[in-house]
Amino acid sequence: MSTQALPAARTPVRPADPRGTRNTVVLLVFTAITNLADGITKIALPVLATRITSSPGAVSLVALTLTLPWLLASLPVGVLVDRADRRRLLWLANGIRLLAVGALLRIVANGDVTLWALATAGTVLGVAEVIALTSESALVPAIVPRAGRERANAWITGVETAANEFCGPFVGGLLLAAGTGVALGTTWVAYLAAALVLLLLTGRFRAVRTAAAPGSGPADAGRQFTEGLRYLWRHRLLRTMALILTVLCASWGAWLALMPLIAKELMGLSPREYGVVLSALGIGGLVGALTVGRVNRLLGHRWAMFADLVSTLVMMAVPVLTGNLWAVAAAAFLGGMGGTLWSVNARLIAQNIVPDAIMGRFSSAARLLSWGAMPLGAGLIGVLAEAFGIRVAFLVFAAAVAATIPPFLRVVTAGELRGAV
Repeated sequence: MSTQALPAARTPVRPADPRGTRNTVVLLVFTAITNLADGITKIALPVLATRITSSPGAVSLVALTLTLPWLLASLPVGVLVDRADRRRLLWLANGIRLLAVGALLRIVANGDVTLWALATAGTVLGVAEVIALTSESALVPAIVPRAGRERANAWITGVETAANEFCGPFVGGLLLAAGTGVALGTTWVAYLAAALVLLLLTGRFRAVRTAAAPGSGPADAGRQFTEGLRYLWRHRLLRTMALILTVLCASWGAWLALMPLIAKELMGLSPREYGVVLSALGIGGLVGALTVGRVNRLLGHRWAMFADLVSTLVMMAVPVLTGNLWAVAAAAFLGGMGGTLWSVNARLIAQNIVPDAIMGRFSSAARLLSWGAMPLGAGLIGVLAEAFGIRVAFLVFAAAVAATIPPFLRVVTAGELRGAV
């Protein structure tokens, strides 16, 4: 099916509108605080698990509970986001986080920490993250003018990368050294502060519902859950982008899962040298967030996104071809930068195309495919590495990324993107 027309109800707001700038700043602060807290919990829960058991499977299971809700709860959460006040849902998410962290604090204080308690807390926090990220994604096109969305998405993506992947775990490590209670207490205060920041948002927080909007009419629960997936699948551009992103995210999951073993077994890196590789990945993501506007103006949105395909291919192929630290770090840098270029532009395209009434369900469907592919990629590369070796496993994923290039060039054209960016 060809690209659908943009909803006539959408009227661009002048970029000078001060509400857009204010809302962008509020969302940016909220994202920074919550992702910093999320980063702390992502290191705190597995660390607490290691104090109970030395089983790698048990520890990894606790870590998995934080991301598993994306596979289990994303579609029903999308329906909720399209039917409720999205700012209230952000408050609900942070309220759930406060209850979960508060319960953990009490359990730790009483010395009753168990794997079951950690897994339960991880699952609850994971569900809260699904609600928060889906609601925030749906809020951006509603309260930020179209002309300011590229900048808003770039800032939010950069802050997510810095806070969740680097600052959060780093700060979490320091706080855990001071005591588990200190780490969890700081996280609790952060979630509370983020909830208060949302009071500064202005504008409309509930989806605009029209008779013509997909999913706005009466339908059974099953149809509502799959509305976002069906809308995505009917839209040629969005469908192609989603399928390509599924391959890219699976490759990222594979890289993150097996790179520690490559660093140790094939490259002989020390923990500090391996830290250089991970830092390069994060620095690339931040550079991408800071330069995406310039890159889009220089290359155009299409070629900026194409750069992610090339950089991910390089990131997967280089560790197979050489064990040189700086070559692998450079490839990781390019992968991180390309990932941000894709994320910002893909969000912008979706926010400008998808009707507001279905934005929550669309966002949840898109994240189901992308975020859900990461653990699948991690599992698949493990199987391939066991059967054929690490190098062959990486080459398989590199070939999968290369296979996305022809459909990208055929579908994601300047004509398809016209009016969407």
